[in-house]
Amino acid sequence: MKFIGTRLAGAFIVEVEPHEDARGFFARTFCAREFGELGLARDFVQCSVSLSRTRGTLRGLHYQRPPACEAKLVRCAAGALFDVIVDLREGSPTFRQHLGLELTAKNRRALYVPEMFAHGFQTLEPDTEVFYQISEYYTPEASTGLRYNDPRLGIKWPLPVAAVSEKDANWPLLG
Repeated sequence: MKFIGTRLAGAFIVEVEPHEDARGFFARTFCAREFGELGLARDFVQCSVSLSRTRGTLRGLHYQRPPACEAKLVRCAAGALFDVIVDLREGSPTFRQHLGLELTAKNRRALYVPEMFAHGFQTLEPDTEVFYQISEYYTPEASTGLRYNDPRLGIKWPLPVAAVSEKDANWPLLG
């Protein structure tokens, strides 16, 4: 695997390094030792998958507050998405800054999302499937979010929003 740092400290793009032969290829997508050597979460306690049928579907921006903060490793299993993270670590030099990038089934990239980062995405193709490895158990009382269209964040989503949940459309604006 190749870890590519981003402008948001602690967030990494993770690229596979395929070993190819006539049958196709094989590549590791996770190694606890390599993640640990970079100080990243290496104990993932849950895996989740989401399927969005419609191009332009928006999910997020979600995160969990202490004591149930979660890191995520996010990968596009089918289709394509525009993935966004927002640094919510008070005292961080990139506090409230965001990063957006494309994750696709073709590029096979994953995004490592540190604790106290909000995460969301917009699908770029129909029938987009996203696979998450998550470092903390889902804790409803700690689960919260940010409004995807908060003017203080200024996120430029690539498509008009075709579908968004009522919950995601009504997260509070930043104060």
